[in-house]
Amino acid sequence: MVVLLGAHPPARRATARKPAKHRLMPSPSTVVVGHYWSVSKPVLHIASGDELTIGTLITSTPARLEGAGVKPADVEPALRAIIDSVTDRGPGGHILTGPVYVDGAEPGDVLEVRIRKVALAIPYAYNAFGRTSGFIPEDFPTSKMRIIPLDRRAMMGRFAPGIDIPLHPFFGSIGVAPPASMGRISSAPPDLHAGNLDNKELVAGTTLFIPVHVPGALLQVGDGHAGQGDGEVDITGLETSLVGTFDIIVRKDMKLTLPRAETPTHFITMGMNKDLVIASKTALRQAIEFLVQEKGMTRDDAYMLTSVACDMRITQLVDGNVGAHVMIPKAIFTGSARH
Repeated sequence: MVVLLGAHPPARRATARKPAKHRLMPSPSTVVVGHYWSVSKPVLHIASGDELTIGTLITSTPARLEGAGVKPADVEPALRAIIDSVTDRGPGGHILTGPVYVDGAEPGDVLEVRIRKVALAIPYAYNAFGRTSGFIPEDFPTSKMRIIPLDRRAMMGRFAPGIDIPLHPFFGSIGVAPPASMGRISSAPPDLHAGNLDNKELVAGTTLFIPVHVPGALLQVGDGHAGQGDGEVDITGLETSLVGTFDIIVRKDMKLTLPRAETPTHFITMGMNKDLVIASKTALRQAIEFLVQEKGMTRDDAYMLTSVACDMRITQLVDGNVGAHVMIPKAIFTGSARH
């Protein structure tokens, strides 16, 4: 039987090897700027079951941050070094830490990324839009950036006097290399490699499942958000630097065509396409497939259940490929269906 979500094996199997802990911080030699690519050179090798702590950088430049009001002393030195010295950039703009080669991961496997911790690395975030970006650029012909202080003790973003935003930090981009046939692809649009999903559900406690397309998977992480609304309508969330801790597991007992996720309360299926209707249909079909394979339902019953008990949400509208996802609540399965 093909095992899908909801059937986690032990994170660390009983072997002679003790799982290792790795730490990877951003620097000019440990990041990729603006792309996912099957031939990118790994900066770290780990084994399945290992713990990985990764630091990521805010996706901006020192000049823009300082122009918006950040004190020069509060701009991270690693960001200055990367902007000054990394010349191999694009076609996207995200600073992504990695790639990380996961030993034993092969095309056709699934990389299970258990998000254990996500911590704020700096006390501020920004939100910005541009003349040609966002969902309604025709209504906003100028550009603007706002610096938003982050209260780490209260876990609130101080957007403006009288407006405080609860913080739920997550990585907008967690992805692997795409198939070699896709070449060097922009870090902006999400796709079958996951990447820039911008799914605000991917907080600590959530697990992301990504199909593997090349040996080693080549995991990259970045685009830290202190929070975000569904849609990410002006093209950015609360953009910031984060440090995350993950358990990385190669799953040879899973077969997926698109990324999926699991939170403590929900299963999540996803769809991405330039057309929101197609993205939504893909997410829905993925949900039906999950219910048939994992819960033993008929296709008819699964279609009905998605309509009466599941939520179709817009993930984001601004990344080239837009995203939709279906939230399948675990609470509706009381034991009569197969878990």
